[in-house]
Amino acid sequence: MTVDKKTLIENRVNEGLRGQWYPVAKSVEVKTSKPYGTRLLGEKVVLWRDGSGKIRCIEDFCPHRGAPLSYGEIHEGHIGCRYHGVIVDGDGVVVRVPAMPDCALEGRKALTSYEVTESNDAVFVYVPSVDQPEAPELVLPKELVSDEWTGFLCTSVWEANYRYALDNLADPMHGCYLHSESFTLAFGSKQDLMKLDKTDSGFRIERVGQTGENFDWTEFEVHQGTMFCFLDIPYPPAGGPGGVFRIIGYTTPMDAHTTKVFFWRMRQVEGTARESWRFLYRAQLEENHWNVLEQDRVMLEGMPDDARKREMLYQHDLGVSRIRQVLTRAAKAQIEAELKAAEVAAE
Repeated sequence: MTVDKKTLIENRVNEGLRGQWYPVAKSVEVKTSKPYGTRLLGEKVVLWRDGSGKIRCIEDFCPHRGAPLSYGEIHEGHIGCRYHGVIVDGDGVVVRVPAMPDCALEGRKALTSYEVTESNDAVFVYVPSVDQPEAPELVLPKELVSDEWTGFLCTSVWEANYRYALDNLADPMHGCYLHSESFTLAFGSKQDLMKLDKTDSGFRIERVGQTGENFDWTEFEVHQGTMFCFLDIPYPPAGGPGGVFRIIGYTTPMDAHTTKVFFWRMRQVEGTARESWRFLYRAQLEENHWNVLEQDRVMLEGMPDDARKREMLYQHDLGVSRIRQVLTRAAKAQIEAELKAAEVAAE
């Protein structure tokens, strides 16, 4: 059965783009003492730290019989399967088969390995594509590479497709409704229009009629190999010292029905005021922000997988339409590159 190109593109958007760096875990979750298993674009992967502390990532699949390597143990920087003891290194090569000396499996590259980098308390994994097999340098938001900003990384697993999470971020109008009883988002007009502007690296969607009242705008940046967004949450005086409260957001497709969101909660504040704000955040403000995030999670998880087939968009959905266009264009380029590669291979 031949699948038409339009369906292939839609499937790729739904599953998640390749040729991308994705955050998959907090740095503290990946240890030298035991493996960390997760899913990325529908594939099971396992991460661990080798003898030098470097994080390695390969398929979560023992080449012997397919048992999850994430159930196993770390042996001298390599990963050992719990089922029969087969040991694999960070490049996916079978190092040793303890149950059978001089086994023919030893020395064979049996598994896909992935490039990994760490930054700002997060572990990023690169998923190659046909048109971008080598990992580009990871481009980070300016707030994450500046000494003037400080913050905290929070992650959460949502049982919804990652596209819903992106739509939610590209929709500033939902703040004054869904989050109307929150500490920071309880204000602002419930009627407005949206304005969309192109930027050097992506686009910005914002409410026309208000600024500094609620969740009033989002800006998306799209770079080679990565995409993220940021937005500001107005803070009342009770929010402590510092500038605006900025959210840096990434969405990682675990599979077509599950998303892991990564939000850095940042503030531009230095010196003693920085320590004061960090203490206040941990002691009081963090719970408020988790409550807001939970409201998003519950709403998106309650939506059917095929909601897009019946939705009726209007002017407020300019940002939603644009982020979908970005994903579709990227998916089209990837699928066309794969089809061309398949044609060349067949000749």
